[in-house]
Amino acid sequence: MGTVAMILRLGASLRRGFVLLLVVPIAFALAALAAGPAQATTPGSLSFTATINGAPTAHSSSAAPVHLYPKRSTTVSLHVTNRTSRRVVIEAVNISGDVVGLSFFSFDTSVDLVVPRDATTGLSFALNMSSLSGQATGLIPGSIKLLNVNGDAVASQSMVTQVRGSLVSVYGLFGLAILILTILAIVDVLLAMARHRMPQNRWRRGLRFMGPGIGIGLVLVFSMSALTLWTPTAHTWLPVAVIFAAAFFVIGYLSPTPLDDEDEDEDDDEDDDEDEGGPVMIKVDGRPASATPAAPATALIGNTPVPPPPGPGNLPS
Repeated sequence: MGTVAMILRLGASLRRGFVLLLVVPIAFALAALAAGPAQATTPGSLSFTATINGAPTAHSSSAAPVHLYPKRSTTVSLHVTNRTSRRVVIEAVNISGDVVGLSFFSFDTSVDLVVPRDATTGLSFALNMSSLSGQATGLIPGSIKLLNVNGDAVASQSMVTQVRGSLVSVYGLFGLAILILTILAIVDVLLAMARHRMPQNRWRRGLRFMGPGIGIGLVLVFSMSALTLWTPTAHTWLPVAVIFAAAFFVIGYLSPTPLDDEDEDEDDDEDDDEDEGGPVMIKVDGRPASATPAAPATALIGNTPVPPPPGPGNLPS
Protein backbone atom coordinates (compact mmCIF):
# COMPACT_ATOMS: atom_id res chain seq x y z
CA MET A 1 0.00 0.00 0.00
CA GLY A 2 2.91 2.35 0.69
CA THR A 3 4.19 1.89 -2.86
CA VAL A 4 0.75 2.54 -4.34
CA ALA A 5 0.34 5.71 -2.27
CA MET A 6 3.81 6.89 -3.30
CA ILE A 7 2.97 6.34 -6.99
CA LEU A 8 -0.29 8.23 -6.58
CA ARG A 9 1.47 11.17 -4.93
CA LEU A 10 4.19 11.13 -7.58
CA GLY A 11 1.59 11.00 -10.35
CA ALA A 12 -0.34 13.90 -8.83
CA SER A 13 2.82 16.03 -8.53
CA LEU A 14 3.98 15.24 -12.07
CA ARG A 15 0.57 15.67 -13.67
CA ARG A 16 0.68 19.46 -13.77
CA GLY A 17 4.23 19.55 -15.08
CA PHE A 18 3.44 16.88 -17.65
CA VAL A 19 0.42 18.79 -18.95
CA LEU A 20 2.52 21.97 -19.12
CA LEU A 21 5.23 20.07 -21.01
CA LEU A 22 2.64 18.96 -23.56
CA VAL A 23 0.80 22.27 -23.87
CA VAL A 24 3.90 24.41 -24.56
CA PRO A 25 4.96 22.57 -27.76
CA ILE A 26 1.37 22.63 -29.03
CA ALA A 27 1.23 26.40 -28.47
CA PHE A 28 4.53 26.84 -30.37
CA ALA A 29 3.23 24.65 -33.20
CA LEU A 30 0.00 26.63 -33.49
CA ALA A 31 2.03 29.86 -33.60
CA ALA A 32 4.28 28.39 -36.32
CA LEU A 33 1.25 27.32 -38.36
CA ALA A 34 -0.25 30.78 -38.02
CA ALA A 35 3.00 32.41 -39.17
CA GLY A 36 3.28 30.10 -42.16
CA PRO A 37 6.37 28.42 -43.62
CA ALA A 38 9.58 30.33 -44.17
CA GLN A 39 10.03 31.57 -47.71
CA ALA A 40 13.34 32.10 -49.47
CA THR A 41 12.09 34.16 -52.41
CA THR A 42 9.97 37.29 -52.06
CA PRO A 43 9.67 39.94 -54.81
CA GLY A 44 11.48 43.14 -53.89
CA SER A 45 13.47 41.56 -51.05
CA LEU A 46 16.43 39.29 -50.38
CA SER A 47 16.43 35.69 -51.65
CA PHE A 48 18.92 32.87 -51.79
CA THR A 49 19.52 29.30 -52.82
CA ALA A 50 21.57 26.92 -50.69
CA THR A 51 23.14 23.50 -50.92
CA ILE A 52 24.52 21.46 -48.03
CA ASN A 53 26.95 18.71 -49.01
CA GLY A 54 25.69 19.11 -52.56
CA ALA A 55 22.00 18.64 -51.69
CA PRO A 56 19.70 21.61 -52.45
CA THR A 57 17.82 22.62 -49.30
CA ALA A 58 14.80 23.96 -51.20
CA HIS A 59 14.02 20.51 -52.65
CA SER A 60 14.66 18.48 -49.49
CA SER A 61 11.94 16.15 -48.20
CA SER A 62 11.50 13.04 -46.06
CA ALA A 63 12.37 10.94 -49.10
CA ALA A 64 15.36 13.12 -50.05
CA PRO A 65 16.62 14.85 -46.88
CA VAL A 66 19.76 16.89 -46.39
CA HIS A 67 22.23 14.55 -44.66
CA LEU A 68 24.21 15.95 -41.73
CA TYR A 69 27.19 13.93 -40.49
CA PRO A 70 28.75 14.85 -37.15
CA LYS A 71 32.08 13.20 -38.02
CA ARG A 72 32.40 14.79 -41.46
CA SER A 73 33.03 18.32 -42.63
CA THR A 74 29.85 19.97 -43.88
CA THR A 75 30.11 22.16 -46.98
CA VAL A 76 27.54 24.96 -47.37
CA SER A 77 27.14 26.90 -50.62
CA LEU A 78 25.00 30.03 -50.95
CA HIS A 79 23.87 32.25 -53.82
CA VAL A 80 22.25 35.39 -52.44
CA THR A 81 20.21 37.74 -54.65
CA ASN A 82 19.51 41.26 -53.44
CA ARG A 83 16.38 42.81 -55.00
CA THR A 84 16.19 45.68 -52.52
CA SER A 85 17.21 49.29 -53.18
CA ARG A 86 20.33 49.15 -51.01
CA ARG A 87 23.17 46.82 -50.27
CA VAL A 88 22.74 44.11 -47.67
CA VAL A 89 25.36 42.82 -45.25
CA ILE A 90 25.04 39.18 -44.18
CA GLU A 91 26.85 38.83 -40.87
CA ALA A 92 26.24 35.11 -40.21
CA VAL A 93 24.47 31.99 -41.43
CA ASN A 94 22.43 29.89 -39.03
CA ILE A 95 21.51 26.23 -39.53
CA SER A 96 19.09 24.80 -36.96
CA GLY A 97 16.64 21.97 -36.35
CA ASP A 98 13.38 22.27 -34.40
CA VAL A 99 10.82 19.65 -33.31
CA VAL A 100 7.52 20.37 -31.47
CA GLY A 101 8.58 23.98 -31.14
CA LEU A 102 11.87 23.14 -29.40
CA SER A 103 15.34 23.71 -30.89
CA PHE A 104 17.56 20.62 -30.75
CA PHE A 105 20.57 21.87 -32.72
CA SER A 106 21.79 25.23 -33.96
CA PHE A 107 25.05 26.30 -35.65
CA ASP A 108 26.11 29.87 -36.48
CA THR A 109 28.93 30.72 -38.89
CA SER A 110 30.27 34.22 -39.44
CA VAL A 111 30.52 35.07 -43.15
CA ASP A 112 30.54 38.92 -43.48
CA LEU A 113 29.01 38.76 -46.94
CA VAL A 114 28.16 42.04 -48.68
CA VAL A 115 25.52 41.83 -51.42
CA PRO A 116 25.09 45.00 -53.54
CA ARG A 117 21.63 46.01 -54.67
CA ASP A 118 20.25 44.25 -57.76
CA ALA A 119 23.11 41.76 -57.63
CA THR A 120 23.76 38.09 -56.81
CA THR A 121 26.74 36.98 -54.73
CA GLY A 122 27.96 33.46 -54.08
CA LEU A 123 29.70 32.00 -51.04
CA SER A 124 30.93 28.59 -49.86
CA PHE A 125 32.26 27.62 -46.45
CA ALA A 126 32.94 24.54 -44.32
CA LEU A 127 30.99 23.96 -41.13
CA ASN A 128 32.17 21.86 -38.19
CA MET A 129 29.24 19.81 -36.77
CA SER A 130 31.16 17.46 -34.49
CA SER A 131 28.87 18.26 -31.53
CA LEU A 132 25.78 17.26 -33.52
CA SER A 133 26.10 13.62 -32.42
CA GLY A 134 25.04 14.49 -28.88
CA GLN A 135 22.24 16.85 -29.93
CA ALA A 136 19.91 15.02 -32.31
CA THR A 137 19.31 11.99 -34.51
CA GLY A 138 16.86 10.96 -37.21
CA LEU A 139 14.68 13.10 -39.46
CA ILE A 140 14.57 16.65 -38.13
CA PRO A 141 12.77 19.61 -39.73
CA GLY A 142 15.31 22.41 -40.00
CA SER A 143 15.99 25.79 -41.53
CA ILE A 144 18.84 27.89 -42.85
CA LYS A 145 18.77 31.62 -42.05
CA LEU A 146 20.78 34.63 -43.16
CA LEU A 147 21.43 36.99 -40.23
CA ASN A 148 22.29 40.69 -40.31
CA VAL A 149 24.63 42.53 -37.96
CA ASN A 150 21.90 42.69 -35.30
CA GLY A 151 21.35 38.92 -35.38
CA ASP A 152 17.94 39.23 -37.10
CA ALA A 153 17.00 36.89 -39.93
CA VAL A 154 16.74 38.78 -43.22
CA ALA A 155 15.97 35.61 -45.23
CA SER A 156 15.26 31.99 -44.34
CA GLN A 157 14.48 28.69 -45.96
CA SER A 158 12.92 25.52 -44.55
CA MET A 159 14.46 22.09 -45.14
CA VAL A 160 14.34 18.48 -44.00
CA THR A 161 17.52 17.09 -42.46
CA GLN A 162 18.58 13.58 -41.56
CA VAL A 163 21.02 13.72 -38.69
CA ARG A 164 23.37 10.77 -38.40
CA GLY A 165 23.66 11.26 -34.65
CA SER A 166 23.26 9.04 -31.60
CA LEU A 167 20.14 7.80 -29.83
CA VAL A 168 21.86 8.85 -26.60
CA SER A 169 21.49 12.51 -27.55
CA VAL A 170 19.41 15.40 -26.28
CA TYR A 171 16.73 14.48 -28.82
CA GLY A 172 16.74 10.78 -27.87
CA LEU A 173 16.75 11.50 -24.13
CA PHE A 174 13.90 13.97 -24.54
CA GLY A 175 11.86 11.28 -26.25
CA LEU A 176 12.75 8.85 -23.44
CA ALA A 177 11.62 11.41 -20.85
CA ILE A 178 8.27 11.77 -22.67
CA LEU A 179 7.92 7.96 -22.62
CA ILE A 180 8.61 7.71 -18.86
CA LEU A 181 6.20 10.54 -18.03
CA THR A 182 3.55 8.96 -20.23
CA ILE A 183 3.91 5.61 -18.45
CA LEU A 184 3.63 7.32 -15.07
CA ALA A 185 0.53 9.19 -16.25
CA ILE A 186 -1.09 5.93 -17.42
CA VAL A 187 -0.27 4.20 -14.12
CA ASP A 188 -1.67 7.19 -12.22
CA VAL A 189 -4.96 6.97 -14.12
CA LEU A 190 -5.24 3.19 -13.70
CA LEU A 191 -4.59 3.38 -9.94
CA ALA A 192 -7.09 6.21 -9.58
CA MET A 193 -9.70 4.07 -11.35
CA ALA A 194 -8.92 1.01 -9.20
CA ARG A 195 -9.23 3.06 -6.00
CA HIS A 196 -12.34 4.97 -7.15
CA ARG A 197 -10.46 8.28 -7.06
CA MET A 198 -11.48 9.50 -10.51
CA PRO A 199 -13.57 12.71 -10.68
CA GLN A 200 -17.33 12.35 -10.63
CA ASN A 201 -17.68 14.88 -13.46
CA ARG A 202 -17.40 13.31 -16.93
CA TRP A 203 -15.59 16.32 -18.43
CA ARG A 204 -12.94 16.21 -15.71
CA ARG A 205 -12.47 12.48 -16.24
CA GLY A 206 -12.02 13.13 -19.95
CA LEU A 207 -9.37 15.76 -19.24
CA ARG A 208 -7.65 13.34 -16.85
CA PHE A 209 -7.38 10.78 -19.67
CA MET A 210 -6.32 13.36 -22.26
CA GLY A 211 -2.80 13.83 -20.82
CA PRO A 212 -1.73 10.19 -21.37
CA GLY A 213 -3.29 10.35 -24.85
CA ILE A 214 -1.14 13.32 -25.88
CA GLY A 215 1.89 11.60 -24.36
CA ILE A 216 1.32 8.45 -26.40
CA GLY A 217 0.99 10.56 -29.54
CA LEU A 218 4.28 12.37 -28.86
CA VAL A 219 6.07 9.09 -28.09
CA LEU A 220 4.92 7.83 -31.49
CA VAL A 221 6.11 11.05 -33.15
CA PHE A 222 9.60 10.94 -31.60
CA SER A 223 10.00 7.21 -32.24
CA MET A 224 9.11 7.48 -35.94
CA SER A 225 11.38 10.50 -36.30
CA ALA A 226 14.35 8.76 -34.67
CA LEU A 227 13.74 5.71 -36.89
CA THR A 228 13.73 8.03 -39.96
CA LEU A 229 10.17 6.98 -40.90
CA TRP A 230 8.76 10.50 -41.13
CA THR A 231 9.54 14.15 -40.44
CA PRO A 232 7.77 15.64 -37.39
CA THR A 233 6.76 19.00 -38.84
CA ALA A 234 3.92 20.93 -37.26
CA HIS A 235 1.64 19.73 -40.06
CA THR A 236 2.30 16.08 -39.16
CA TRP A 237 2.92 15.73 -35.42
CA LEU A 238 0.21 18.13 -34.28
CA PRO A 239 -2.66 16.15 -35.88
CA VAL A 240 -1.29 12.95 -34.32
CA ALA A 241 -1.23 14.50 -30.86
CA VAL A 242 -4.73 15.95 -31.32
CA ILE A 243 -6.17 12.61 -32.52
CA PHE A 244 -4.75 10.69 -29.55
CA ALA A 245 -5.88 13.43 -27.15
CA ALA A 246 -9.42 13.35 -28.54
CA ALA A 247 -9.58 9.54 -28.46
CA PHE A 248 -8.47 9.32 -24.83
CA PHE A 249 -10.78 12.18 -23.84
CA VAL A 250 -13.71 10.21 -25.24
CA ILE A 251 -12.55 7.09 -23.33
CA GLY A 252 -12.41 9.07 -20.08
CA TYR A 253 -15.73 10.77 -20.75
CA LEU A 254 -17.48 7.43 -21.35
CA SER A 255 -15.78 5.62 -18.46
CA PRO A 256 -18.07 4.49 -15.60
CA THR A 257 -18.76 7.01 -12.86
CA PRO A 258 -16.82 5.94 -9.74
CA LEU A 259 -18.69 5.19 -6.52
CA ASP A 260 -18.44 7.82 -3.83
CA ASP A 261 -18.14 7.08 -0.09
CA GLU A 262 -21.92 7.18 0.49
CA ASP A 263 -22.53 4.60 -2.24
CA GLU A 264 -19.85 2.33 -0.76
CA ASP A 265 -21.42 2.69 2.73
CA GLU A 266 -24.83 1.75 1.32
CA ASP A 267 -23.32 -1.34 -0.32
CA ASP A 268 -21.73 -2.31 2.99
CA ASP A 269 -25.06 -1.83 4.81
CA GLU A 270 -26.82 -4.05 2.28
CA ASP A 271 -24.22 -6.75 2.82
CA ASP A 272 -24.70 -6.47 6.58
CA ASP A 273 -28.49 -6.73 6.20
CA GLU A 274 -28.11 -9.87 4.11
CA ASP A 275 -25.89 -11.37 6.81
CA GLU A 276 -28.39 -10.48 9.57
CA GLY A 277 -31.31 -12.02 7.67
CA GLY A 278 -29.68 -15.47 7.45
CA PRO A 279 -30.06 -18.35 9.89
CA VAL A 280 -28.34 -18.10 13.26
CA MET A 281 -26.44 -21.08 14.60
CA ILE A 282 -26.47 -21.49 18.39
CA LYS A 283 -23.49 -23.25 19.92
CA VAL A 284 -23.29 -25.05 23.24
CA ASP A 285 -19.86 -25.84 24.67
CA GLY A 286 -18.35 -24.92 21.29
CA ARG A 287 -20.61 -27.29 19.34
CA PRO A 288 -23.75 -26.50 17.34
CA ALA A 289 -26.93 -26.90 19.30
CA SER A 290 -28.13 -29.60 16.90
CA ALA A 291 -25.02 -31.63 17.72
CA THR A 292 -25.38 -31.24 21.50
CA PRO A 293 -26.73 -34.48 23.09
CA ALA A 294 -30.13 -34.07 24.67
CA ALA A 295 -30.48 -34.41 28.43
CA PRO A 296 -31.75 -37.87 29.53
CA ALA A 297 -35.49 -38.09 30.18
CA THR A 298 -36.66 -38.44 33.86
CA ALA A 299 -39.51 -40.89 34.64
CA LEU A 300 -42.34 -39.85 36.98
CA ILE A 301 -44.57 -41.97 39.24
CA GLY A 302 -47.34 -39.60 40.16
CA ASN A 303 -45.53 -36.46 41.12
CA THR A 304 -42.48 -38.27 42.41
CA PRO A 305 -39.47 -38.49 40.05
CA VAL A 306 -37.92 -41.88 39.65
CA PRO A 307 -34.10 -41.86 39.54
CA PRO A 308 -32.53 -43.28 36.38
CA PRO A 309 -31.28 -46.85 36.48
CA PRO A 310 -27.62 -47.39 37.24
CA GLY A 311 -25.38 -46.95 34.22
CA PRO A 312 -21.75 -46.30 33.35
CA GLY A 313 -22.16 -42.64 34.30
CA ASN A 314 -24.37 -43.23 37.37
CA LEU A 315 -22.44 -45.92 39.31
CA PRO A 316 -21.67 -45.01 42.90
CA SER A 317 -18.09 -44.20 43.65
